[in-house]
Amino acid sequence: MGKTLFDKIWDAHVVDQVEGGLDVLYIDKHLIHEVTSPQAFQGLRDRNIPVARPDRTVATADHNVPTKDQHLPIREELSRLQVKTLTDNCKEFGVTLYGLGHPYQGIVHVIGPELGITQPGMTIVCGDSHTSTHGAFGTIAFGIGTSQVEQVLATQCLLLSKPKRMRISVDGELQKGVLAKDIILHIISKLTAAGGTGYFIEYAGDAIRSLSMEGRMTVCNMSIEMGARGGMIAPDQTTFEYVKDREQAPKGQDWDNALGYWQTLYSDEDAVFDRELNFRANDIEPMVTYGTNPGMGMGIQGSIPKPAENGSDSFNKALNYMGLKAGDKLVGHPISHVFIGSCTNSRIEDLRLVASYVKGKQIAPTITAMVVPGSQQVRAQAVKEGLDKILTDAGFDFREAGCSACLGMNEDKIPAGKYCVSTSNRNYEGRQGPGARTILASPLMAAASAIEGKIVDVRELI
Repeated sequence: MGKTLFDKIWDAHVVDQVEGGLDVLYIDKHLIHEVTSPQAFQGLRDRNIPVARPDRTVATADHNVPTKDQHLPIREELSRLQVKTLTDNCKEFGVTLYGLGHPYQGIVHVIGPELGITQPGMTIVCGDSHTSTHGAFGTIAFGIGTSQVEQVLATQCLLLSKPKRMRISVDGELQKGVLAKDIILHIISKLTAAGGTGYFIEYAGDAIRSLSMEGRMTVCNMSIEMGARGGMIAPDQTTFEYVKDREQAPKGQDWDNALGYWQTLYSDEDAVFDRELNFRANDIEPMVTYGTNPGMGMGIQGSIPKPAENGSDSFNKALNYMGLKAGDKLVGHPISHVFIGSCTNSRIEDLRLVASYVKGKQIAPTITAMVVPGSQQVRAQAVKEGLDKILTDAGFDFREAGCSACLGMNEDKIPAGKYCVSTSNRNYEGRQGPGARTILASPLMAAASAIEGKIVDVRELI
């Protein structure tokens, strides 16, 4: 019997098997940031042990960093302490750090791919749930907790049970104005926020294959939002062309050797998945969320459904928080804030798309809108192409790299009670700030909503 892509990579990284069906899995790359690493480093210090493979660990500051005046000392005390602690720990333990002021600093899941750190066939972990982003390259990538961060630092391995395998195929041609973000929001709306629990997902089908690497990263990024352990896409020529010539990609003969291996990374025709699902690309509309988990989403022309009998309490609580009710449409709903950024949609392709739409236009006078590049390299490229001027001329606040208003752990928060159309990945209560009301959407939908001052169906405007 053939193997799935997941099985091929997992099996190649099993160091040992222990009683109870657990595998000791070798980790190729370990990404860390300032929020989930301090206790892990302290654990090593307490036990007087080194980082096992410092060459396999890369650090950056992203979650709590300000996105304005990054050359100045961080004003917020906890954020300042966390960034300083990361800096001190990396220096003590010999870990590469792309901290504030470094030209490679940025969101951990943006800098990994753009530097060529992320490569097909790897196992990659990080103390951040959206590590699944890297699965777009044909990797097994997933988030871990702080205790597991310590395990990897100490041993370069993790003790894990193997998840089940699911394949989700999306076939056909997407409608105009429908992007990768809409694909994944559509899938999550059908499966619910728990529908992928216990599975590692492989995305397939010609609609997935048609996506750029940036689009594939967006899809894999939100796998965790349906409860899955992670998501992945088999590497192909699109993948190889993206990775080639990046700073930390293999060179010369090493490239040829790596490429030969990468070309074997696909699910065999007779591979068996524990669950298979199929979607038609043409059924997918531009998506918006209306509740407080990413599964509470609908096509832009849809109406908020009535709650299921067995989930009415939590459903009604979500709608009450959002100030909405069953039967409402979101087309025409007024908003006050737009956030374009996060590890889901802050790459140069996203910024180019937004700039191309808003060029020559002005955001509505009622709107506060910010664009936050995912890395200093993305920001520098945007400036080189003049995207920053297009965005600021349209009324957007063009920031420096960081997680920003995705998670409300820094200075960039949405005020209580205000509606924000956001390109980020989560819409939980208080995610973007206490009392903030988040509506997830694609960068194109967010840009159009900023211009119009309300939620719109972007298909009618392009």
